[in-house]
Amino acid sequence: MKSILNLLGLANRAGKLISGEETVIKKIQKREAILVLVAKDASLQTQKMFKDKCDFYKVTYRMFTSKDDIGKAIGKSPRSACAIIDRGFGNKILSMIEQNYGGE
Repeated sequence: MKSILNLLGLANRAGKLISGEETVIKKIQKREAILVLVAKDASLQTQKMFKDKCDFYKVTYRMFTSKDDIGKAIGKSPRSACAIIDRGFGNKILSMIEQNYGGE
């Protein structure tokens, strides 16, 4: 998991990751999000909202780690969700999650 979190931090520093519920939703609706990561400890309502948006707009999403881990990885306060807006980062992170966690 540490290597995935490091990659999230790198994507953030490269300007290829956005966070914050409203901003992530806007990127999903504009179909600019390649991969959306939702914290496993986000509220059920938040999880459902992101799942429904991603399903409707056909954006890949995964439940991953905790709000604290996502926040720490990108140098911010705890985050319920983040979106990768670069295909290279998105594909790499997705493949690492599926390889290590079976695409949970």
